[in-house]
Amino acid sequence: MAKTILITGCSSGIGYDAAHGLQKAGWKVLATCRREEDCARLRSEGLISFPLDLSDPASIEAGFNEALARANGRLDALYNNAAYGCPGAAEDLPPGALREIFETNLFGLHDLTIRAIRVMRAYGENGEGRIIQCSSVLGLVGIRWRGAYVATKFALEGLTEVMRREMRDTGIHIITLNPGPIPTKIRVNSIPHFEKWIDWKASARREQYETSLLKRLYSPSGKPDMFELPCSAVTEQILRALTDPKPKSHYYVTKATWLAAIARRILPLRAQDWMFSKA
Repeated sequence: MAKTILITGCSSGIGYDAAHGLQKAGWKVLATCRREEDCARLRSEGLISFPLDLSDPASIEAGFNEALARANGRLDALYNNAAYGCPGAAEDLPPGALREIFETNLFGLHDLTIRAIRVMRAYGENGEGRIIQCSSVLGLVGIRWRGAYVATKFALEGLTEVMRREMRDTGIHIITLNPGPIPTKIRVNSIPHFEKWIDWKASARREQYETSLLKRLYSPSGKPDMFELPCSAVTEQILRALTDPKPKSHYYVTKATWLAAIARRILPLRAQDWMFSKA
């Protein structure tokens, strides 16, 4: 029988490609989205899809119960992909913006993770399953204007590291995925959050917003990043994480992620501050 995987954030980008790619690879994919209209579109494309909004505890419970019903009570893997950004200088981020982004990018993700673990513990003698947490190159290094997103991914890295070590006495593998530059809608999807929370006109950095961030958000060059890879490159690493007999703790995607990881290990902090302040 095909193994079953639950994926969040499948309306576009990495999650969308992963849902289709894993289904083609023989997995039974439960592809979830925040909005029902996106789920309907995925169903029309041949996927099993239903709503699951990580910012809403009731939606998490309903979505997870639906997943178990669709999977006949057995869940072999979970890929936590859903997340969003709220760009802006860290000094301009009100606490409410951080509370809101953490609700989706960490708290809701953790709620879904522990639900999956409780189910996976029932398989075999010591439990069985794989949980893949989608971090980022920004879970390894901090880049200006991305403080809210970086904070959630650094927190996810730490929480996942602890959970991975705690679960070593089980058959449940906790894995971190670190994509780098991938063409997705995260920039476009971050604009409403920027407009809701960041009062850039009143900021001490107003001129920097006008010459830098606003252009990136509203008038991108359209040129691909020099290290950019397609979403399918992420799907390839997800498949490896799901099928490697002894999965690695981290799977890096793009040269940018590898370079960031190496720089973090070997460069002094002063050199890192100089390098990453240029990004």
